[in-house]
Amino acid sequence: MTAEPTTRSDVAGLAGLEALLHEQDEPQLSPDAYKAVFRQHPAGVAVVALHHEGRPVGFTATSVISVSAAPPLLAFSLASTSSSWPAISAARTVTVNFLSADQDDVSARFATSGIDRFAAGGWSPLDSGEPVIDGALSWVRGRIIQRTPVGDSYLVSLRALASGTRSDATPLVYHDRSYHRIGDHSAL
Repeated sequence: MTAEPTTRSDVAGLAGLEALLHEQDEPQLSPDAYKAVFRQHPAGVAVVALHHEGRPVGFTATSVISVSAAPPLLAFSLASTSSSWPAISAARTVTVNFLSADQDDVSARFATSGIDRFAAGGWSPLDSGEPVIDGALSWVRGRIIQRTPVGDSYLVSLRALASGTRSDATPLVYHDRSYHRIGDHSAL
């Protein structure tokens, strides 16, 4: 199942983006060179989770960004080939669970394909059904407002509806293919 543009302006915008990408004949980075650049960029680690066809679905994401505070919007990207894409393409709401420094095992589990990522427990459903990862630094429940195809991925935009935050933990960070923790020594 693929998400189709929902408005006339979405269609025009996508056509314009595709034309711009195809018209340019300048050299570009190879996928490996591009990945090497972003391995050097530290990113927070999140698990995106949802309830789909009677079961929880989730995956690790390091592409979560804040888009706007008013209205409260955030976004993440997901490869169109991801096993989680069919669930995201049909979902109305998801949770974005920002992992705490001691949850590298949770991140690794949700990044592993071919397993039941929820079988080990460590999560609780909200009253609305979406999973929240136990011990997460913070979480946001959001309504999907747009799924935009970009390259070989989708940019999924959300309006934040509810959240929860712990004040006694620090974030998990992913950098150069390994997990890191932010300590007191990093404060300016």
